[in-house]
Amino acid sequence: MFSPQGPTLRELTVQALSSIERGYDLLAPKFDHTPFRTPEAILEAVGSALAPMGPFTAGLDLCCGTGAGMEVLRELCRESVTGVDISTGMLAVGRSRLGAGDSPFPAGEGRPPTVALVRADARALPFRSAFDLVVSFGAFGHFLPHELPGLFAGVHGVLRPGGRFAFPVMAPPRPGSLWYWGMLGFDMVMRVRNAVRRPTFVMYYRTFRLGDVERELARAGFRTELHALNEFGRRRDGSPRARMVVATREDTPGGPVGAT
Repeated sequence: MFSPQGPTLRELTVQALSSIERGYDLLAPKFDHTPFRTPEAILEAVGSALAPMGPFTAGLDLCCGTGAGMEVLRELCRESVTGVDISTGMLAVGRSRLGAGDSPFPAGEGRPPTVALVRADARALPFRSAFDLVVSFGAFGHFLPHELPGLFAGVHGVLRPGGRFAFPVMAPPRPGSLWYWGMLGFDMVMRVRNAVRRPTFVMYYRTFRLGDVERELARAGFRTELHALNEFGRRRDGSPRARMVVATREDTPGGPVGAT
């Protein structure tokens, strides 16, 4: 499917009936030939929007997959770039693509940033105050709404004071549109699948709502700004089709939430 190098329908079915970790292990060799990989246009837009806020010292790509987002971090960070993912298979492909190791050690003055890939659960990150930038691309559908407080608290903990957590969000599709019904149908199928089969495969398109995200980021101790990604244009009501959320670690939890 998708391309001659992509997975077959049978392979996708087997992956969807597996756990998240096992499913991505199976998909990893062909993942970059599917629409599930974050498009280059989104990566470039986020990189361009973050560049004026840098340079950064150490960056983390949360749920990095095969490392597409780490290419963005390599342009933004001076010392080290680290990717974290739960799938051994995805990390193996990433290491092959990026020439990465297993441990993040800072580079010397004037050298390119070191690149490391680490297997870990995003809900239990093995770092503390180690980064000044965390990014994530397209992974939040793998977390249920009640998991967001713990996820965001973990990101807060790995950031240094004043560090930033950035990720793109697309505007929801217009009700009644093809994309609207497609996402609704996909989520319904996944809910039925998870109700009748174990282990579950959590992947939903309609559970990551911007209002809820802003509220939970504030509770975790972030000050949040929204930056329009103008490369993707505007909707009929004038709102951006895509935004970048930039959440800055505050020393005192419960800081104000703002928007730009």
